[in-house]
Amino acid sequence: MSTDTIKNIRTFRAFKSRNYRLYFTGQSVSLIGTWMQKTAVSWVIYTLTHSTFMLGLTLFASLFPSFLFSLIGGVVSDRYNRYRVLLTTQIASLIQALLLAVLILLKHYAVWEILSLSVVLGIINAFDVPARQSLVYEMVDDKADLPNALALNSSMVNLSRIIGPAIAGIVLESLGDGACFLLNALSFVAVIASLLMMKLPKYITKVHKKNVFGELKEGMAYIKRTPSIAFVIIMLGLISLLVLPYNTLIPYFARDVFKGTARTFGVIDSFIGLGAFFGAIFLASQKTGANLKKILCINTLIFGIGLILFSHEHIYILALLFVMIAGFGMMSQVTITNTIIQTTVAPAMRGRVISLYAMAFFGMQPLGGLIVGSISKWIGAADTLMGQGCAALLLGLLHWRFLHKEKLKKEQDLILKEEHHLQAL
Repeated sequence: MSTDTIKNIRTFRAFKSRNYRLYFTGQSVSLIGTWMQKTAVSWVIYTLTHSTFMLGLTLFASLFPSFLFSLIGGVVSDRYNRYRVLLTTQIASLIQALLLAVLILLKHYAVWEILSLSVVLGIINAFDVPARQSLVYEMVDDKADLPNALALNSSMVNLSRIIGPAIAGIVLESLGDGACFLLNALSFVAVIASLLMMKLPKYITKVHKKNVFGELKEGMAYIKRTPSIAFVIIMLGLISLLVLPYNTLIPYFARDVFKGTARTFGVIDSFIGLGAFFGAIFLASQKTGANLKKILCINTLIFGIGLILFSHEHIYILALLFVMIAGFGMMSQVTITNTIIQTTVAPAMRGRVISLYAMAFFGMQPLGGLIVGSISKWIGAADTLMGQGCAALLLGLLHWRFLHKEKLKKEQDLILKEEHHLQAL
């Protein structure tokens, strides 16, 4: 099969853009390292503390700073050269990863030190996410390919989630936790190299009449004027608060339910990623104009069903199947919300709206992680996870109700328009 033929396949059509191909390649390597580090951090924290609450606190430390600084990160993305902002955040992430690797390799570390470096990474991500997501728009030559590029981004994230934890499980057992952190630090070289090889249009300095707080206010006003965007961001926030922190409990299932090791934890995490990867490929294969809101609603229900089935399953093979189903449904939450924002928001507002999307995703998860960690101490991890699955089902039904009302409103507006037309005749 020739290169031209591959580029014309619907699933991979965004690869026609050279800059996007470079980004995809470099980011793929970096994300494998990121997932290795995430797996290693969770395993090290749980091994040291044997506490599901501490797992929730670790998630809080890594994500809540992103919630605090995301709005500022969005303004920075809209005011300055996004390419240079992204390059700076990637270099900063490399330094953070190196510091963590050195700390672990020296074997003299405490939980608070790991949590502190997690906070640093969260602050970096507050500026990284708006710049990176906004820059993808500029990397794609044909803007009709943007939904495909965003779906491929998700497939990249979730393929790395399959590979990263699996490698981490092996490395943790054979080479030790320090090797995982060092490999993550090295992986940032790939994405930095890919950014340096890009050929983007020359940045034109913009004159900003408003200060940072004025632009923040302008972004919030824009969200109020576009209720369709506001709805998907609110839904993502609720999912992030109530459901997505389920992954903080996975070390408990790996170690205490299935009596496994770090490799078991890596395998479970990889099966979550496998399901999410299939979900991303499913989205990438959709035709232009597909009803993404309906797909998001259905996949939220699938997410909930998968979690409920997994929560009390003691047969390892079946548990892997159920967690893969959950991963399939989970993937849509972030990808479809991002796609709706990227394809409908005004270009001048893209960074600020994406920062609100990042706040909903990064900000609610750490709060949810603390809630999940606390509740699991009272009622147990299995019942907590089942409750999260039920929450996903309720949110999916709420979404379905909203879509039904939206459809009825459109039909009524169409009838009124026809009546006015007939009266005019």
